[in-house]
Amino acid sequence: MSVKELKWGIISTGWIAGCFVRDILGDPSSRGVSDVAHKIVAVGSRSVQAAQDFIDREIKDPSVKAYGTYEEMLADPSVEAVYIGTPHTLHFSNAKASLLAKKHVLCEKPITINTAELHSLIAIAKEQGVFLMEALWTRFQPLALEFKKIAESGELGDPVSLHADLSGDFDIENIPKTHRILDPMLGGGALLDLGPYPLVWAIMALYEHPKNKAAKPERITGSMSKTLLTGVDAFTSFTLTFTGGLNAQAILSDCITLPAPNPGVIVRYRNGTILVAPPIYSPRSFTVQYFDKPGSGVIAREEVKKFEYVGKGWHFQADEVARCVRDGKLESEVWTHAKSILEMEIFDEVRKQGGYVFPPGVEQVV
Repeated sequence: MSVKELKWGIISTGWIAGCFVRDILGDPSSRGVSDVAHKIVAVGSRSVQAAQDFIDREIKDPSVKAYGTYEEMLADPSVEAVYIGTPHTLHFSNAKASLLAKKHVLCEKPITINTAELHSLIAIAKEQGVFLMEALWTRFQPLALEFKKIAESGELGDPVSLHADLSGDFDIENIPKTHRILDPMLGGGALLDLGPYPLVWAIMALYEHPKNKAAKPERITGSMSKTLLTGVDAFTSFTLTFTGGLNAQAILSDCITLPAPNPGVIVRYRNGTILVAPPIYSPRSFTVQYFDKPGSGVIAREEVKKFEYVGKGWHFQADEVARCVRDGKLESEVWTHAKSILEMEIFDEVRKQGGYVFPPGVEQVV
């Protein structure tokens, strides 16, 4: 089989874009990959100098082109796929422009700030015949694949309860109110920035479970505690109740003024428990506890699963994009459009219940 080398353009020169490019420029064989590879051919920013500085710092390849506008980069015929790492509220406009330029798109989470924007992007992608995926990188990591294998084997029984939290102390009293985590114009707050990660574990463990048969949660219950600094959510908790095949519940939370707990994810079954070590967006180990008999809580044996690989974990989602583009797919079968829609529907409902309304003009489609 010939190797598919996907040629990328990068929109954004921020921290997360740097993480992404460092990972995908690593040797694919270091993670056991031989069928796809990645090449960055262009970087777009708000100035040529910013793009060139990013290239010099992160890519170190003089052949990569620096563009002072996203539009110029999207007009480059050598760019096949675009990675978007801009703030949340720019995702829709950046992804729309990329899709209309007939570029395949991998867009950081959350892919949009509401469900209507996402439906619009999916329609454009289908009209243009190009691939679109949210960069929910956790779902493609080796640990997630092993987690699902064990969780769906039946040995632990059906999942009953899941607790997941991603928190981080952003020192909000001492950062500018224009920081992405505080600024409502950038979709600030805990839910959109941190919430996708507790949620992806609920989707993996409950929504994707074979017995759930892709049934959406019957009930979504959310609560928000807002910061007086800017009115965005400082702490959010939301509960998803599944009754369409499983009888299970996910209790999810995120906070911008606390450190992350350990374990970050606890999935409880009658026959045992799975505990995932933080950080839950890129964990390197989880523990499986097996009970001596169903419901006893007495641990008969315990297994620790550890995972090591070169890089931080962003490259696995890029490999998925390359394979999908190679195979002519318009969406991933692993992180589908439907799962991103479910994510945005849940976030819309939690924001509604929490009374978090974006400033006028932030939502591009409503």
